[in-house]
Amino acid sequence: MNRLAIFDCDGTLVDSQHNICAAMGACFDEAGLAAPGRRQVLDLIGLSLVDIMRTLLPDADDAMHERMAASYRLTFQGMRGRGGLADEPLYEGILEAIAALEDAGWLLGVATGKSDRGLGLILAHHGLAGRFVTLQTADRHPSKPHPAMIAAAMAEAGASPETTVMIGDTSYDMAMAVAAGAHPLGVAWGYHPPELLHDGGAAQVLAHPREIAAAMEQRL
Repeated sequence: MNRLAIFDCDGTLVDSQHNICAAMGACFDEAGLAAPGRRQVLDLIGLSLVDIMRTLLPDADDAMHERMAASYRLTFQGMRGRGGLADEPLYEGILEAIAALEDAGWLLGVATGKSDRGLGLILAHHGLAGRFVTLQTADRHPSKPHPAMIAAAMAEAGASPETTVMIGDTSYDMAMAVAAGAHPLGVAWGYHPPELLHDGGAAQVLAHPREIAAAMEQRL
């Protein structure tokens, strides 16, 4: 079986919190609603948009959740049209970590709550579009922590749960890996603190991307 390293995107590959929080505030303002706080938004990054809206607006109905998710998408697209990708930089050391994994024979994938379009733009902007053999997004799967994204990624890459690692910054990533039978590897440079990652099932939490390749070689 192939060895597969699956990355989350927001908070793991790129630091997108500025754009996400700004877009969330703008779509709530447009709806005449009190905008959620920054920490509240960061805690939910990684879930699918409709699930985020369900959490932020627990008393609203499904139609409202869908409308708010659509409004967020339009707001985010507008920001990107004005050059917002400049506010979604790669974390320092990520390019080197990706190269080290490729050199060690790992196949690479992404599993994210982003849309296909949003993920494609991010990867193209940073010159990463050809580095990943499988891309799984919220457009085609239930929200994390459902294991569907990892199951599909393993099928596409010819990997098994025993040879797959999920690398992510949120407890949702860790719980998804556990549900799929994959190895959950947490990272501390994103949006959930290490204690939440461990609560989600992380076997280890890394402090810097330079640690990824060595940690994975120790496990698989």
